[in-house]
Amino acid sequence: MNVSLSTTFEAYIQKQLDEGTYNNASEVIREALRLKMQQDEIYQAQLESMRAAIIEGEKSGDSTPFDIQTIILDAKKDVGQNA
Repeated sequence: MNVSLSTTFEAYIQKQLDEGTYNNASEVIREALRLKMQQDEIYQAQLESMRAAIIEGEKSGDSTPFDIQTIILDAKKDVGQNA
């Protein structure tokens, strides 16, 4: 497989080799792909979690109206009782 890289990527790979972080360009590319695969797995898990939360929210029924001032007053009362 042949891969074309921009000069920016080539310079980055060369820097990694010069610093001794990796022994060859293939190691740099393999590590980059491992990290990308890990990132994709995390993204998919987060996506599934959000989808499940949406379904759970839809199943919970219609929302009920609320008054923010009442919520604030209730919170202040709770804080006063717990102080």
